[in-house]
Formats: sequence, C-alpha cells, structure tokens
Amino acid sequence: MTDRDTLLRILALARWAPSGDNTQPWRFRIRNDRHFEIHGFDTREWCLYDLDGYASLIAHGALLETIRIAATGSGVHAEWRLQDESPEAKPVYDVFLSEAEGQEPDPLLAHIERRAVQRRPMRMQALTEQQKASLVDAVGEDFELKFFETFGARWHIARLLWRSAYIRLSAPEAFEVHREIIDWGKAFSEDRIPERAVGVDVATARLMKWVMHSWQRVQFFNKYLGGTIAPRLQLDLLPGMACAAHIALQPKQAPRTRLDYVAVGVALQRMWLTATARDLCLQPEMTPIIFRWYVQAGRRLSRVPELDDLARRLAEDIDSTVEVARDAPLSFLCRVGSGPQPRSRSLRKPLGDLMIDDDGGDENAMSH
Repeated sequence: MTDRDTLLRILALARWAPSGDNTQPWRFRIRNDRHFEIHGFDTREWCLYDLDGYASLIAHGALLETIRIAATGSGVHAEWRLQDESPEAKPVYDVFLSEAEGQEPDPLLAHIERRAVQRRPMRMQALTEQQKASLVDAVGEDFELKFFETFGARWHIARLLWRSAYIRLSAPEAFEVHREIIDWGKAFSEDRIPERAVGVDVATARLMKWVMHSWQRVQFFNKYLGGTIAPRLQLDLLPGMACAAHIALQPKQAPRTRLDYVAVGVALQRMWLTATARDLCLQPEMTPIIFRWYVQAGRRLSRVPELDDLARRLAEDIDSTVEVARDAPLSFLCRVGSGPQPRSRSLRKPLGDLMIDDDGGDENAMSH
C-alpha cells in the first residue's frame, strides 16, 4: 500500500545510503503519497574530493538503489528518472511508487542500516569463490571487478595508498575538508565522521586535532616532524595489508553523463550491501582514484606544483598496478575482509532535517 506512512518509512531507511564523508548530498520533497523528488547537490565548491560533482552523483546512485531496495520491504515498486532540465550541480530526481503485488523483499533489505565503513584492520583470511562470485553478480554486466588478493598484490595497493595519503595530507585544499568533516571526540555523528571511526589511535587523534588547528601548524609538523607518517601508517599502509583483498570497480564504458555516474553508485551500493550480507567489512579507498580523475582530466588538484607532479606519477603507477590503459575508467576502489563491524560509525541526519517543505524549505540546507 502506497500511503504517506509507507513513503516516509522508505525514506527513513533509504537515508542510510553512503555518501562521501557523510555529506548526505540530498533533500526530499514529497509531491503526493506516490511521488517524491530527490533534490541532489554536490560539494565541488569546497571539497577537493568531489571533482565536477562525480562523487556526489555516485552517492545519488547509491541512494536511489537503496530506495528501490527499501521499497520492496513494503511490497512497493520504486521507479525513478532524472529531471533532464535540472541544473548540473543540483540534479533533481523524480521517484514514483506503485504497489507490486506478490513482490518479495529484496535479500539486501536487512543490511541497509547495518552497512558501515570499517577503517581498522580486517582479517587476512582469503575470500571464498562464493563470496567473490556474489560480489561480481551484484555489480551487474556493465561493470567488472578486479581482485588483488595475494600478499604482493595487497602490498602494491597499500603502497599506492601510502603515496596518495602523502598528497592528501600535504595539500592545503584537502586540509580545509579534513578539518570540517571530522567530529572530534565523538563515537557517532549524524553529519560527519566521528573521531573514533577515523581509524587512528587516541594519541594520534589528539595530535591530529591539535595540528589541524591551522594550516601553518600542519606545514611545520609535516616539514620538520614527519607529520604525515603516523596517520599514513595507521590509515593507509597497515590497513592496506590487513584485509582479504582490494577490489577495483571498472565500468565497461567510461562514464560521461550524470546518469553514468549514478549507475556507478547503484552498482557500488549493491556490491557493498552484498559484502555486508556475506559478513564482509568494506572500506572505500577513493583518494587515489579521485586523484587519477584529476590527472585524466588534465586538471590541477593543488596550488602546490609538487603535488600535481606526484599525482601524475601516482596515476601512472595505478594504471600499471591495476593493468589498465591511461584513459581507461576506474570508478571505485575498496578493501574487504572479515571481522567485527565497527564500534563507531557515522549516523544520519533525522529525516525531518532532510525534508524540503512545500514552500521550498531552507535553500541554505543544500549549500556548505
């Protein structure tokens, strides 16, 4: 039955879809009991990691797939379309609900809220063939998965993460993002990443908070005291080895339109939920992929020339490690492995805070 309570129940569950740094780049406007709009936005104006809004479009795709899955729990079919005339940086999606007699709940439904990022070490127990096959099936025929499972393969990816982390921690453009998105002293956060979920020990977290008080402190600490070493060890190199595998998601056709990037998000969310259903933890490793996007587009990622040079060399080594051509698309990289679910995690904003009133709501809600 598609009444207002059903619609709100679907939205309440779907808001648990993942988004970069828990930005939740969407708002909902209800048109009637069978129709609502998703007013998407992106963070390209202030976030280094949202080149041309690609990361936000991927998040929109994850949300749309989560809505579809959530609707099956109420015997409802959810169908969506992009409003073509909507602004590039503020896409609007129409979602229509209809009764689907006899429809069974999607098997991934039970894992929507349970899915979370695990930034700490995982077990190195090898993936089973059944686990790998289920992940391949989850992403569909338009995507390929490449698995990096051996000690040597994981070491190569871990080294790429180590190098991309140096760029990440040395770029002034990234500093403002990092300072904004961490919720210090918290185990849970509705709109950011809580400190205890970041993946560093308490001492390193305290030091990071002090250093990130100003860019001048960051520069001094990085230059004279090896400030990037501890976080790179704890956040990149060691976790890069402490997992069962790294997985690269490669579209068979390079994304070119907004809908192409949305499709990446649909596949990504199905893979992540499938991993959760198979008792696998997952952590996205998007920084090297995003830096590669900058290089592919011929765009500068920092006002520090040295970092752009490092990004170009990083992109070349990604190509050789993943065994893809320089212009080939890579849309997602992650690590997976068994282990306990994280004890700290990002939560979500209350549904009411994600709603747009009939009068248009607060336009500032969709800006930084």
